[in-house]
Amino acid sequence: MTDLNGRVNDAKDKVEGEAKTAVGKVTDDKGKEAEGKLQSGFADAKSKARDAGEDIKEGAEKFGDKIKEGFDDLKEKFHKHDDK
Repeated sequence: MTDLNGRVNDAKDKVEGEAKTAVGKVTDDKGKEAEGKLQSGFADAKSKARDAGEDIKEGAEKFGDKIKEGFDDLKEKFHKHDDK
């Protein structure tokens, strides 16, 4: 649930940043425009970091599964050897 809240906040920050950028352009307020671009860019960066974290977690889980399968195979081979 925390990840979902983070994603919602990232999307909100991106929309707010884009709105500030638009307001800054319309009112010729370079500071507001820069603030909006920074906020929007930061939201994108957080979102990409969150995606990378999920990819790493999935990779680690798959790696763990492969190790478990390897140990299970070894255990099975030793049990077959003990049965002889």
